[in-house]
Amino acid sequence: MSVPKGFKFVGIYCGIKKCKKDLAIAFSQTMCTACGMFTTNTVKAAPVIYDKEVLEQNPEGIRAVVVNSGNANACTGEEGAKNVVRMAKKVAEELGIEPQSVVVASTGVIGVQLPIEKIENGMQKAVSLLQDDPIQFAEAIMTTDTAIKLSYREVELKGKTVRILGIAKGSGMIHPNLATMLSFIFTDAKISHNALKKILKNSVDKSYNMIDVDRDTSTNDSVIVLANGMAQNEEIVEGTEQYCHFENAFDEVNIELARKIVEDGEGATKLIQVEVINASDEESAKKIARSVVSSNLVKTAIYGEDPNWGRIIAAAGYSGMVFDISKVDLHLSNGRKSITVFQNGKGVYFDEQIAKQILSSTKIFLKIDMNCGNSKATAWGCDLTEKYIQINGRYRT
Repeated sequence: MSVPKGFKFVGIYCGIKKCKKDLAIAFSQTMCTACGMFTTNTVKAAPVIYDKEVLEQNPEGIRAVVVNSGNANACTGEEGAKNVVRMAKKVAEELGIEPQSVVVASTGVIGVQLPIEKIENGMQKAVSLLQDDPIQFAEAIMTTDTAIKLSYREVELKGKTVRILGIAKGSGMIHPNLATMLSFIFTDAKISHNALKKILKNSVDKSYNMIDVDRDTSTNDSVIVLANGMAQNEEIVEGTEQYCHFENAFDEVNIELARKIVEDGEGATKLIQVEVINASDEESAKKIARSVVSSNLVKTAIYGEDPNWGRIIAAAGYSGMVFDISKVDLHLSNGRKSITVFQNGKGVYFDEQIAKQILSSTKIFLKIDMNCGNSKATAWGCDLTEKYIQINGRYRT
């Protein structure tokens, strides 16, 4: 995997965690067009508040991203806000750039002040180790993640190769409308700010806003994209063929990252995909899919390998969308075998042994056919296990 031209990455241990990497920096050789989307939680961490302002004031002049893990810098008051500024200033000083060209992110425990001196000292070391390989950056932003999350695509635009690299973290506190997740997308595409902003919003709606682990929305959720233009392609603007090609590749990156997040859900053993088809409109399809994938009763039934279709239909019913239940069908699959358990609004006979084989797989596909239109949507989640409780019962201690 090559990386987008002009980007360098690093991840090191600076002393926030007990021993694992906890400080990451990404740097662009040139100014980037940038935009972001952030948590819908009313309680927002200091870096989220800071980044929203920076990206609004300097949308075409971002050069660097600095991230710490192990500490969320959320609910930390005036001192927390000052520490975000200190992080941006120190990185800028070490890189020889302006502080307003730096965005900052944090993830970890809420309500604890950052060990800012350790972070500042770490930045001096980190900047000297910047390299093309993004693996250490991906490692340094992890919290309860068990694996790094990377996605990469290339797209040809009128003879120019444009590269897109996505790096994410997330395992718990994952719910539609963003989650305890950070996602950074780096591309060497030349693209207008308006086009990038529109593509990001639409992509987030298809990916990160369609996943669930535990129905919790965090204080720190951020998705930030940087485009430095070093691919030297003709500028991507709305309404062009190049826009569509770039958008498709961009979506693929984010959907892959979103799936990796739920596959790595805290304590998870199974990926759940909920596909709603033939719905009356896209909004209905999305809300029904998200309602089912977010249901704790559905999650626990799938963990227990129990074909309890009633929980799935009930979750569709409380989605807030109105539909004719007498038209609805439900199919279960593992990609190899498939059965129908509900048809025309009522349960039907199915082979319990085949159902058990399907639900014992690590990937479970639920297809809900509304039979009332042409719209569709897909959501992703995971099962809910005893290990989830173990992980979160001792998260702070």
